[in-house]
Amino acid sequence: MLRDLIKSFRVKQWVKNGFIFAGLIFDSQLFNPGPLFRTMIGFLLFNAITSAVYLVNDVFDIAVDRQHPEKKNRPIAAGSISKRAAITTAGVLISISLVGAFFLSKAFAIICLTYFITNLLYSKWLKHVPILDVFIIALGFVLRVAAGTSLIIVKRFSPWLYVVTTLLALFMGFGKRRAELLLFSTNADKRRAVLDGYTVAFLDQLITIVSSATIVAYSLYTFSAPDLSENYSMMLTIPFVMYGIFRYQYLIQVKQSGGAPEETLFKDTPLQVTVFLYATSVLILFYFF
Repeated sequence: MLRDLIKSFRVKQWVKNGFIFAGLIFDSQLFNPGPLFRTMIGFLLFNAITSAVYLVNDVFDIAVDRQHPEKKNRPIAAGSISKRAAITTAGVLISISLVGAFFLSKAFAIICLTYFITNLLYSKWLKHVPILDVFIIALGFVLRVAAGTSLIIVKRFSPWLYVVTTLLALFMGFGKRRAELLLFSTNADKRRAVLDGYTVAFLDQLITIVSSATIVAYSLYTFSAPDLSENYSMMLTIPFVMYGIFRYQYLIQVKQSGGAPEETLFKDTPLQVTVFLYATSVLILFYFF
């Protein structure tokens, strides 16, 4: 049962919580021991909160997941973990996380609680509302970034990064909906209700819009953010962002993947190389240039 509980925590998806480090990295404090330690603790606490959300979500979606070719193997859907055990574990995780978050920062605790409540609403109701469902997903990423900045004293973190985060999350979210729509194209009776509000053509339009807006917003960040306006070297990272977005769009629309963004990242070598090169260039330009 313990192994199944850990599986239900969806550890692979903790990579999404890496957005908590955005404030630390883009504020040039990555190698500052104090802020780094606080952010790492915050990362661990946020992992617990997201795992609690996944447990609750799996309980709400148990009937739908049992109809899904992959999700039916999740411990709760498969019946290896009872609903009561899942809810109890989620309660313990959220309690520990919120108490720990409060001692780190009141603002961090409020953001964590907001994330949890928002996702409860999403799991129960908002996931069934087309377009709004993806915006709620994007809000989760923005809250992750805000959680990271609440743990340190930021000096050069630009609000443009919140815009970029929102657009990037929308891009991946609409890509995920597209993959789900194609997956259930021949089994419409088994797919989630929200997919009835989408078509592939409509999603392709949304993906094109947000991908273009992401590139523009990131470009604006590189030459208008605080302390970067006199040094345009960050513009050198724009090609990596463009290629990463184009590559992901290729995987979504040509290879018909994107149903699980974190798995797409782990499996696609060109995308991994792009992320590595981008991260390396950011570190060099922010800390060694």
